[in-house]
Amino acid sequence: MNDDTSLRKQSAGAPAEHSPAGAVAGADVRASDADRDRVAEILREALAEGRLDTDEHAERIDAAYRARTIGELRPLVRDLPPARREPGDAFTRPAPAPRSAAPHSSPGAAGENLVAIFSGATRRGRWRVGGRLNAFALFGGVEIDLSEALFEQREVVVNATAIFGGVEIRVPENVTLRGSGTGIMGGYDVVSAESDDPEAPVVVVRGAAVFGGVEARPRKGRRLKNLRG
Repeated sequence: MNDDTSLRKQSAGAPAEHSPAGAVAGADVRASDADRDRVAEILREALAEGRLDTDEHAERIDAAYRARTIGELRPLVRDLPPARREPGDAFTRPAPAPRSAAPHSSPGAAGENLVAIFSGATRRGRWRVGGRLNAFALFGGVEIDLSEALFEQREVVVNATAIFGGVEIRVPENVTLRGSGTGIMGGYDVVSAESDDPEAPVVVVRGAAVFGGVEARPRKGRRLKNLRG
């Protein structure tokens, strides 16, 4: 084999050597919990502005939290104002790091979904709660009681959406509770509380209530015995 033939073969084979690094197309990249949360926030704003009706919002929110890839998320916001989706790729930008994660936090923990459609869903008692909970109630009710939960992460984010239904959240008295959301012909009520212990778990509630209600407050008489456990 002469040198020219060898060089041609090496040149032809060069792209194949590097192809594994870019083998997965952007749309096929696995969606993260942060990606789903960004889409859910866009949809909640669109609902509040009247760009989506309640049926469309419910359908898209459900699809967002079931999505496995970026390609499944993009169509859910494609017809909404571009400024809300971009600049840049709204799905591949890294999510901001938590302000003060505890040493035992595991950022990759998967979120848990509680869905009540013409029914009810409840999570209570002694259970391990990760960093994210997604609650969706449509003509139904979701109850989340964290008063006896084992917090695996310092910060727990609860995404709560209620449409002609209700989401009720209870937390121990000695954890920090914060929240923000929108009530449209409904009630969105988060009773904020700051723990005296700066290392106590933080529960952040966000979402929307449309002809329904989202309520989060401390449960009197219930306290975590080990705030760092």
